[in-house]
Amino acid sequence: MNNKYLSMLLLSGLALASSCSKYTDIKTQGSLIPSAIDNYRYILNNTSTFEYAGKMTDLAAADVAIVDSAQQATIEGYSDYFYLRNSYLWKSPIIELSTSHDPDWDNYYGRIFNCNIVVNEVPASTGGTDSAKAELIAEALTHRADAYLNLVNEYAKPYNSATATSDLGVPLVLTQDLNQQLNRATVAVIYNKIEADLKEAIPALPKASAYNTLPDKAAAYSLMARFYLLKGDYTNAGLYADSALTLQSGLNDLGTITTMPYRKNDPEIIFGKIAGSGFTYSPFILRLSDDILNLLGTKDMRYQLFTKDAASNYGSNYTGRYFCREQINYENRNYGTSVPEMMLIKAEVLARAGSTDAAMDEVNQLRQKRFKAADYVALTATDKNDALVKVIEERRREFMCRLLPWMDQRRLKDDPLFSKTYTRTWQGQTYTLEPSSNRYVFPIASYVLGLNPEIEQNP
Repeated sequence: MNNKYLSMLLLSGLALASSCSKYTDIKTQGSLIPSAIDNYRYILNNTSTFEYAGKMTDLAAADVAIVDSAQQATIEGYSDYFYLRNSYLWKSPIIELSTSHDPDWDNYYGRIFNCNIVVNEVPASTGGTDSAKAELIAEALTHRADAYLNLVNEYAKPYNSATATSDLGVPLVLTQDLNQQLNRATVAVIYNKIEADLKEAIPALPKASAYNTLPDKAAAYSLMARFYLLKGDYTNAGLYADSALTLQSGLNDLGTITTMPYRKNDPEIIFGKIAGSGFTYSPFILRLSDDILNLLGTKDMRYQLFTKDAASNYGSNYTGRYFCREQINYENRNYGTSVPEMMLIKAEVLARAGSTDAAMDEVNQLRQKRFKAADYVALTATDKNDALVKVIEERRREFMCRLLPWMDQRRLKDDPLFSKTYTRTWQGQTYTLEPSSNRYVFPIASYVLGLNPEIEQNP
């Protein structure tokens, strides 16, 4: 293995580590002391290191329809934009140039590197109590678990209990050793590590944190609920969703709201994570598909607040409507867990168990906050399958362009209720994504493979 890889892969982590070293070496200029516990508190408080996630999965999901020739031509005209096209068309490779980095891979592994610093160095640090050390480690474990959950759901097959022990996952990096082998662990190994990290973290996390970017018990519970949903363990998904909602259950009433809160003050966000970059300027806009727009309907406040007419904002060469949530407060869209996500996980668990009315009650409790009072109509379901379909449709409305739609497409692609073949057209050529397609797994960038031949490429 070329030992340059980990240093390049974890560039942001190394930069932070060297920065901390620089400041701690100059004892007379500040209060930091080498090996002191405060160093690690400062690392974890640098939230920009831990909150950035990926961005390419939103382009692959069915919410988006880049159909305007003007947008396609602009993307086609610059090699730096090719990853947009390739993600959207489920192509391989996505990152074409052998010298180009994968922004999603780098963001997640950069976070993991910094988490490993905390996990591995805090036990020997000085100046803190055992409980203070345990809390720091618990925060890092929660951040690391989130990163691995996203990685394994982007670069590996969806969890399948029959094949998880043989399906290739992602490299499991748990130390700062730049010379370690980076063979891909199996999906089962990655999932087991995520579960173990979160279970270890929960007892030491505070009941509440000052900011939603700092993990607390609700954050870990909510991440566990997402984890078990993706694993297909619906009983545990429901239990952890309940635990999260016991600690945090606030909702924004979109029917009466006058100003959308910033992320740090948003009562709905449980564990604050954001997309690796925003999509607010042409050609970086997420034009919405007719499918999601029809599902929303014009009276839904998520349509009225979070979508805009493309022609009015980007010129007559653009058509339809685009996702504009990021333009309200100019903050990147939330990828982290939320109160609505926990409610809809509960609803899905209830629907799958045959508790049709209870599932719809959970959905309608959320929907009451998504319409003006005069426009709200409660949903009903005729049976278990109808309830499940309605829950998944509500997930699509609530989480459009925010990571979860692609995760849902992956986990539900083989279910007869949701299995579908998708097609997209780019400059006259048609591309197809079938339920059995390997394109539901993102390819690993050739830059990574070139430095690390032990990493196997996805088919």
